[in-house]
Amino acid sequence: MIQIEDMFVAWSEQGGQTNLVTTNKSQLPKSVVASEQESELLALRSLSFETHRATVPELEKLLYKAFPVLDRGFIRVVDYMGDDNAVVQAARVSYGAGTKKLREDRGLIRYLIRHRHTTPFEMCEIKFHVKLPIFVARQWVRHRTANINEYSARYSLLDNEFYVPAPENLATQSSVNRQGRGAVLEGEEAARVINMLREDAIQAHAHYVEMMNDDNDGMVHEDRKGLARELARMNLTLNFYTQWYWKVNLHNLMHFLSLRADKHAQFEIRAYANVMLDIFKQWVPLTYEAFCDYRLGAVEMSAQAFKVVQGLIAGKAVEQSESGLSKREWRELMAIIDRDI
Repeated sequence: MIQIEDMFVAWSEQGGQTNLVTTNKSQLPKSVVASEQESELLALRSLSFETHRATVPELEKLLYKAFPVLDRGFIRVVDYMGDDNAVVQAARVSYGAGTKKLREDRGLIRYLIRHRHTTPFEMCEIKFHVKLPIFVARQWVRHRTANINEYSARYSLLDNEFYVPAPENLATQSSVNRQGRGAVLEGEEAARVINMLREDAIQAHAHYVEMMNDDNDGMVHEDRKGLARELARMNLTLNFYTQWYWKVNLHNLMHFLSLRADKHAQFEIRAYANVMLDIFKQWVPLTYEAFCDYRLGAVEMSAQAFKVVQGLIAGKAVEQSESGLSKREWRELMAIIDRDI
C-alpha cells in the first residue's frame, strides 16, 4: 500500500529484485518536481468537490501527488474514471442473465480476464502526468492505444535535467540477448561511463542554449539572433527529461504493464511500470489481483509446448528433437518448468 502525506514512493533494483522504497520528501532531489509544478499540486490538493459518480478512496488520496522515478523523473495520477464495479456493471449489461452464476464481483472479474473478455475493462480510464527520459518515452510511445500530449520543445525550452544511471544499473551488453544487459560495470570503467554521460549532457545543453541565444531569461547576447528552438533541440541527448500526459483505458493499461513490468523489460521503463502497478492496485484491487494471477504471474505456451508438458507429466521421455520446438523454444520451456536441459 502507498501511504503518502509527506512520503514519496520510488523503486530500486538490487540483486535482480525490484523493491519499493519510501523516501521522506525532504530527502528528494529538488528537481524531481519543479517549484511551479509543486505549487500547482499543492493548490489542487487543497480543493475538494462533491460528485455523484463512483470514486475510489484509496486512489483519491494519490491525486496530485508525485512519485519519483529514476533520478529526476516522476509519475502522478491526474484523473480517473470508473472502478472495479464499473467493470462488473459493463459485463452484466453485455452478458445479461448469462452471468447469474457469477454473482460475486471478484469471480466475474477473474472470469473476464481468464477468458480474455476485454471490453468491460475499456470502460475505466486513468490519466497520468509523467516525467521521463526521452529514450524511455520512445519505448513507451510504441504502445499506440493511449492518448498522449507531450511537452513541446518547439514552444518551450527544455530544462537542463538529464538521467544518469546509478552505478548498479550500468551493465555490459548481454551475450545472449541483443536487447538486454549482462554483467554490471565496475570500477574505473563504470566511473568513466558516468562521467561521459554527465559531461556530454551538460555540454549538449550548454550548446543548445548558446545556439538559441536564449536561456528563459531573455537574450544572452543582444548582437545575435539565435537558432529556432525547433532546430536547436536536435542537439540534446536522449537522456534528457521530457514530460507528458498519458491517458489510457484499463484494458490497454494492463497490456502495457504485462510487457513493461515484466522482468525482461528494460530497467528504466520497468521502474515506471512498477510504480504504476501499485497505483493500479489502489484503483481497482479486484482487477489487479486477477491481472497478477492470469497475466503478470502466468505463462503462455504453444500447442507443441503443452504436449511436451503433458508427456512429462505422464512420465514419458521427451526430447527436443522430436518435440516440434526449436532449441530456443525448448530452452525457454525448460526454464519455465524449472527443469534441467
